[in-house]
This record gives sequence, structure tokens and C-alpha cells, in this order.
Amino acid sequence: MDPVHALMAFSVAAGLLTLTPGLDTALVLRTALVEGPRPALMAGLGICAGCLAWGIAASVGLGALLALSQLAYEILRYAGAAYLIWMGFGMIRGALGKRSPATLPGEDAVAAAGHQWLRRGFTTNLLNPKVGVFYVTFLPQFIPAGSFSNGYVIAFSLLLAGIHAVMGIGWFVALTLAAQPFARLLRHPAVSRVMDALTGTVLLGFGLRLALERTARN
Repeated sequence: MDPVHALMAFSVAAGLLTLTPGLDTALVLRTALVEGPRPALMAGLGICAGCLAWGIAASVGLGALLALSQLAYEILRYAGAAYLIWMGFGMIRGALGKRSPATLPGEDAVAAAGHQWLRRGFTTNLLNPKVGVFYVTFLPQFIPAGSFSNGYVIAFSLLLAGIHAVMGIGWFVALTLAAQPFARLLRHPAVSRVMDALTGTVLLGFGLRLALERTARN
């Protein structure tokens, strides 16, 4: 396919993938409802930055190494699983320990939470080997045929990864704005405890599934 049709096809496929509910959506939605829009948007930016980093890695061949090396895949898989389990357990433990009434955080606290969620979002995607393998197998399908010079492939792959990241940011902004009418109600201590416990359980589930999955990649 030519570059225009490749971009159109990729945009449709990436848009559908972006809207599919998953761990990223759960993280951003929970953060928007419990901590506010700025931390949620920072989490979304971190997630998109992680996707963009994997897109860059895939475009220069590092992702292909991950796809071919069982040892590299397993190391990253267990690291990612451990991080998700640690984060999920921390959220559940925090939910069980919350007893004081919720108060509105000051500017410094909001900024700190934003930076924390930026790091969490980025690390969550960066330590997920499935994202790397996804980019290695997904992006080449949309590289125009007959134009496989090294520089062109890297540039076009980066363009596709950038489109995916922009779509992700747009989706997380929309999700955050949609959550705001319910945010004040859901910041009640009892409700926020439930939200943290549910999100922590989701993270634990994703982490355990990642750790226990049987890898059969050819």
C-alpha cells in the first residue's frame, strides 16, 4: 500500500486499539476519579511516552531482539509482573489503611502526585514486553511496500508510533474530562478506598497473568 493508505489503515487500527479497555484505561480512570485531572493526565502522558519509547525501540531493531530472544523476553516479563504486583499490592494496602477524611491537596501535593503518576505510567508500559512485541509485529504491516530503505523504515515507524501516542493522549484527555462530574462524589473516603482496592486488584491480576503466562512464541 502507498503511504497515504498505510497511514489511514494504521489510524483506524490504532484508534480501535486505543479505545479497547485495559490496564491503561483502568489506571487513568481511577486516577481521574480519586486524585483529580492533573495526576490522571500525567499518568496518560507517561503511558503514551512508554508506547513511544517502544515504538522507537522497534524502529531501530531493539524490539526485534526482544521478540527473538526468549531470555530477554522472560527477564522483562518478570520485571514487569513484579512491578504491577508491587503497585497493585501497594494500592490495596493503602485502601485498607485509609481512615481519615479526604481533603483537597495543595499545589505541591498535586504536582508531586502528577510526577509520580507520570513515572508510574511510563514504567508500566516500558516493563511490559507484550507492548514491545506488539510494536515489532504491528508496525511493519503498515510500512509501504517497495520502500524498505533503512532510514525510511525508521522514520515511518516513528511517525506511526507518534500517531498512536497522540491518539492515546486524546483518549486519556476525553476519559479524564468525562470522569470529572463524578469525581467529587467518588473522592469520598469510603468510595476512594473501594476504587483503590478495585484498581489494585486489577493491577495484581495483570501482574499475575503476566508472570504465570505460558510463552509460546515462534
